[in-house]
Amino acid sequence: MDLAGKRVLVVGLARSGVAVARLLKSAGAMVIANDRKPESEVETAGELRDLGATLSFGGHPEDLFLTADLIVLSPGVPAHLEPLEAARQAGIEIISEPELAGRFLRGRIIGVTGSNGKTTVTTLIGELMRAAGADVVVGGNIGTPLTSLVEKSSDDGWVVAELSSFQLEMIDSLRVHVAVVTNITPDHLDRHGSFENYVRAKHRIFSNQTGEDHAVLNGQDQGVADMVATLGVSSRKHYFSSRGAETIEGVTADFYVRDGRLCTTMLRDSDAEVDVLGLNEIAIPGMHNVENVMTALAATFCAMDTSSDALDPLRETIRRFKGVEHRIEHVADIAGVRFYNDSKATNVDSTVKALESFQRNIIVILGGKDKGSDYTVLAPLVRERVKRIILIGAAGDKIASQLEGTRPMSRSQSMEDAVRIAMESAVDGDIVLLAPACASFDMFDNYEHRGRVFKEEVHRLANRAEGVR
Repeated sequence: MDLAGKRVLVVGLARSGVAVARLLKSAGAMVIANDRKPESEVETAGELRDLGATLSFGGHPEDLFLTADLIVLSPGVPAHLEPLEAARQAGIEIISEPELAGRFLRGRIIGVTGSNGKTTVTTLIGELMRAAGADVVVGGNIGTPLTSLVEKSSDDGWVVAELSSFQLEMIDSLRVHVAVVTNITPDHLDRHGSFENYVRAKHRIFSNQTGEDHAVLNGQDQGVADMVATLGVSSRKHYFSSRGAETIEGVTADFYVRDGRLCTTMLRDSDAEVDVLGLNEIAIPGMHNVENVMTALAATFCAMDTSSDALDPLRETIRRFKGVEHRIEHVADIAGVRFYNDSKATNVDSTVKALESFQRNIIVILGGKDKGSDYTVLAPLVRERVKRIILIGAAGDKIASQLEGTRPMSRSQSMEDAVRIAMESAVDGDIVLLAPACASFDMFDNYEHRGRVFKEEVHRLANRAEGVR
């Protein structure tokens, strides 16, 4: 992609925007960096100025868009801003950050998308690929922009990329050699407008695949089944199933659970069923994490054409894998009460999976910025397993109305207050679980910030309890 001397507009100036600007400058482009926030609220302004970018803050002036040769959007920027529509009408190319990265990255790509489990699966694939001897870099929606991986990528290596619906909706030529879909449930409806649009955005991960590529699919997820039936997949399909060898569509799965063991027929040197691992060897809790392990293994098998004699280092990697920060992360035990941080539970389905990971006596912290979600889905599990609901954030009233009568509720104005109320409500043996079912942007910078604040408050409480002793 020849960008020398081209005028390229970068819209959205968080981590992805800076990585894009760096790549563009290295390719000889003239970079204009734009954000709707005022400069005082853009932490990266100084870094971008040092790069030599022309800066524009406080809005999206149409002339900036109409005078660009190329426009690159960061994931958080909606694809239908008014000046973007004007640029399209003028014939100016508009691409996403992953699309730009794909035009420079070397090697092959494993792409991971889905409503939940993406980060855990992406991280684990990276560790499994390294254990299998691959040259691999990991990034994308996981926190490291793909454009920042260009220099580290290699012709004979692999890039493992977490890809959100925001990132996928604007891709054009990006080819994913192994495409993974963990599950599909309603999410980001405030951004996409409808569940159908959200599904179409996810489906774009398959857009440029050929019959030589692979698709790893959840065989027990209705959303995935409907997507495949409606929109199709042209690559080689491999299904995983946590409920036996048959999928909900009646297809035989390639990776499945049988009698408490993970089994597969995907190995290069065996058409027969091979016992891979016992479920009791997986350190991270919950059946959804069993699915995450199967997903990661299946993707690794596709990429590495794995044989039976290569399984031992993969098994050991899974036994050692303790999960990812902010995903059902054990924080502390205080007077017999266990605190867990699942701040990454930013939608209802991920909160369902978090609640399913514990049998009973849960005090759950819910709330944040609503994404058009239906919280009534939580009601059966709340009645079965939850002792008390603590509500935070802007979605509190909506959640309260939709879960009214299920369990006692408390309102909180801050995370400090929520942790205090939780501890006052808990007894020995209880679980305090942050699993908000909402975005974080009403009170926090992002879900990581929310999770860190929760952990800080729990540790502060633990230190006080230790001092009392």
